[in-house]
Amino acid sequence: MSGWTPEQEALRASARAFVEREIAPYLEQWEAEGLVPRELHRTAGRHGFLGVGFPEEAGGSGGDIRDVVALTEAFIDAGASSGLMAALFTHGIALPHIVSAGSPELIDRYVRPTLAGELIGSLAITEPSGGSDVARLRTRAVRDGDHYVVTGSKTFITSGTRADFLTTAVRTGGPGAAGLSLVVIDADSPGVTRSAPLAKTGWRCSDTAELSFDAVRVPVGNLVGAENGGFALIAEHFVTERLVLAVHAYSIAARCLELTVEQVRGRQTFGRPVITRQAVRHRLVDMARRTDVARTHTRDVVHAVGTGDVAVARALMAKATAVEACLFVADAAVQLHGGMGFMTGVEVERHARDARVLGIGGGTTEVLADLTARLLGYTA
Repeated sequence: MSGWTPEQEALRASARAFVEREIAPYLEQWEAEGLVPRELHRTAGRHGFLGVGFPEEAGGSGGDIRDVVALTEAFIDAGASSGLMAALFTHGIALPHIVSAGSPELIDRYVRPTLAGELIGSLAITEPSGGSDVARLRTRAVRDGDHYVVTGSKTFITSGTRADFLTTAVRTGGPGAAGLSLVVIDADSPGVTRSAPLAKTGWRCSDTAELSFDAVRVPVGNLVGAENGGFALIAEHFVTERLVLAVHAYSIAARCLELTVEQVRGRQTFGRPVITRQAVRHRLVDMARRTDVARTHTRDVVHAVGTGDVAVARALMAKATAVEACLFVADAAVQLHGGMGFMTGVEVERHARDARVLGIGGGTTEVLADLTARLLGYTA
């Protein structure tokens, strides 16, 4: 990606102003409360931010993943956190399957009001028995006339305590990937139980829940795509999810670098600014180098995907590169802030906590490395 279009520049400017006005002043409060208020979804929906990357015919604002990247970078650059992004834009993983394979009725019932900020959706895949090994999930949906009867459990579900509906991976067939389907479950259906928000190291304003399904009846019309065709839908949209997490990672790194340069210029030790120390300047250069490599790598893959290249292996490597850079830069930012970097309420402290989950969400670094090896043909 080389530069932004005028429309993307306008989007970025609007996004920065939105964060400075509607998010930054309240983010610490939301961190303490463990929730992002519903009203923020409505406000973001009115501004068209929730619809970025979704087709206009489904109620979106248009654009593609390149526009999503422009928006994400601008939000974090203006002071939003990765956890805030996960909560406010949780529809980014809950809706794409419905948009691409759902019926017009499902789009009207779930997609349009969510992009308007009136509903909140979650993607429910991970289970207590396993996370990245999607093909082995156990939650079962048994056909009973015009309904599926769903029984099972999910965990680590982003926005699970606030969600109005759950795009849920279930087993409708035999073992393995070929037996999986996606169904949309209304969160207030009889038999659905949700935990209180789980306490986490980071992403504190992004509520995370455990879910239980006890013989939950779901209309057959809530099936997304073909029965037993869910794994392909999940895999297709994993590429975008992983790239967006990579954008979170290098954007956090860039923000931490910016804040750290400001800190070491303003802070003095032994009578002169910290930035005059060679060791500090060299650490800043290392932070800048890693950030730039991650950003350039990820943007290049984003451009490929935006022009129709599937680029699965490259997306996996971009996520790994960006996460590695983010963890290094966020840790260095805390160190160069000194004692202040360890204080709750200081932005780099929050970014350092939030960064840790990026190598877990969307598939752990280790599992994705093995998948990358197979995709590249590095097998015995």
